Amino acid sequence: MSDNPPTEPLPSEQETKAFPVIQAVERAAIMLAAFTPQRPRITLGEITAALGTSKATAHRYTKALRDVNLIRFDAGEVLYSLGPQILTLAAAARAGLPVIKSAEVHMEQLLREVRETVVLSVWDGESPIVVATNDNTDQVARVTVRVGARLSPTASAQGRVFCAFLPPEDVPMLRTEIHSNLEFADELERIRATLVSVKSPVVNGLRTLSAPVFAGGRVVAALAVVAASVSVSGDIDRHIAALKRTAENLSRDLGQG
Repeated sequence: MSDNPPTEPLPSEQETKAFPVIQAVERAAIMLAAFTPQRPRITLGEITAALGTSKATAHRYTKALRDVNLIRFDAGEVLYSLGPQILTLAAAARAGLPVIKSAEVHMEQLLREVRETVVLSVWDGESPIVVATNDNTDQVARVTVRVGARLSPTASAQGRVFCAFLPPEDVPMLRTEIHSNLEFADELERIRATLVSVKSPVVNGLRTLSAPVFAGGRVVAALAVVAASVSVSGDIDRHIAALKRTAENLSRDLGQG
């Protein structure tokens, strides 16, 4: 099946040129934001609904974004997904974050100390997203965390670090979670007092410890150690000490006093 345009007539060239450039950029951004980890493939109808335009206008924008490889079209499934150019842009965006460059040497040092996978995450407005990992350990079973993975804002150790230190208005679900879970509120207080998230849930046999990284008085990242729960429990005090020390050194490099 081909990516046929909808039956209603497409805008004329004159009408196309009449659209303000800023509006075109805004609409392209809305289209790209419609794709999420939960909905990586969407229909033209869903794109149209996100834009709030006619199908003809939405189709014209899909054509434009396909031409520059920002989205792609699966003719068999009649679904759109993000294109390969997004990966290049994502890599460039990650590389542009000062914390990533500064974190490299610190993550390597931490890995040598704890001999477990080290992960760095940043807050993307809704949840933590993994921007760097180092799993080059000598363990027989290696834990791998994918760069670009989106983590739970309330269940993950990294998410709890951000919940503890970000302004409440930056964490949309925080108020609801605190009101419905008093234990969660207590855990955030412990994280603020100790600068480490220790009581993170065990997921798939893995345990994560996380500490905040600050710059300019604001939390900018969460540094974490991810390992098999059995492995962490035996050396948890040593892991916590190494993690906190590394996060503090990284914060210092970023100008946090």
